[in-house]
Amino acid sequence: MINRRILLGAVSVMALVGFAPASAAAQDLDIALISKGFQHQFWQAVRMGADQAAEEFGVNVTFEGPDSETQVDRQIDMLAAALARNPDAIGFAALDSQAATPLLRQAQEAGIPVVAFDSGVDSDIPIATAATNNLAAAALAADKMAELIGGSGKVALVVHDQTSRTGVERRDGFVNQIEAEYPDIEIVSIQYGAGDHLQSTEITKSILQANPDLAGIFGANEGSAIGVVNGARELGRDDVAIIGYDSGQAQMTAIREGLMAGAITQNPIGIGYETVRAAVAAINGEAVEEEIDTGFYWYDADNIDDEEIQAVLYE
Repeated sequence: MINRRILLGAVSVMALVGFAPASAAAQDLDIALISKGFQHQFWQAVRMGADQAAEEFGVNVTFEGPDSETQVDRQIDMLAAALARNPDAIGFAALDSQAATPLLRQAQEAGIPVVAFDSGVDSDIPIATAATNNLAAAALAADKMAELIGGSGKVALVVHDQTSRTGVERRDGFVNQIEAEYPDIEIVSIQYGAGDHLQSTEITKSILQANPDLAGIFGANEGSAIGVVNGARELGRDDVAIIGYDSGQAQMTAIREGLMAGAITQNPIGIGYETVRAAVAAINGEAVEEEIDTGFYWYDADNIDDEEIQAVLYE
């Protein structure tokens, strides 16, 4: 169950982005949100934020996504179905940053504003993107990894995919920071586990077996990070520093138990809320900020119970 205390994050999100929300003109505005999936608690938290905004602005919001973040075709079908009902706006979190472009172009030609959320698309069609600065967040993860392993050693990455903007940017943010700032750290492997914790577990075990002197692993989303923890635990490798991304009960428990050193948390409630807020503003013909940075935080055993961190964790 999602932790209700993260509602605090949604309540404060307007102060974070620095401008007031638009007001819906009518109760019957229809906004269709297509997410990357439902299998992680992150998406349930995004939905909570969207639902809160829907209630606040008096609009109808639907929220759906494929069962797995590998189902690009299924997500495209959902986008096509949403377009067929001619909504007033669409929010879209792309699994593949290019595959949806033809449908998004149809939305643009029909005068339906598109707001990207969580993961942008390789197109100028979306009028705004509500997301974490994944490059900066992953660079912070790299800094924390370097600190944990004393600035030298071998590290690896388990990433959810190499087709979405989140996968690419989290990978590149981590890798670029290591290469730029830590010459004594070697990245020996980058593997992709589709955000599935079972697949990521097997990948992690393979990496560890091939690199017995590995010092650390970065798991780039919730499923990846839990897979890394499980793989290291199954091989008895408690000497490996593990850093995750996102939150969820399993990661929080791993941090409390010392199995994971820490993680980057996004503000999923804020992402959902800001997506709907931007869509309402666009429908009403109001100006919308193109890049809506919803923020990120580092959390570990030392600060996990701080009020600021509790407001953006989800479980």
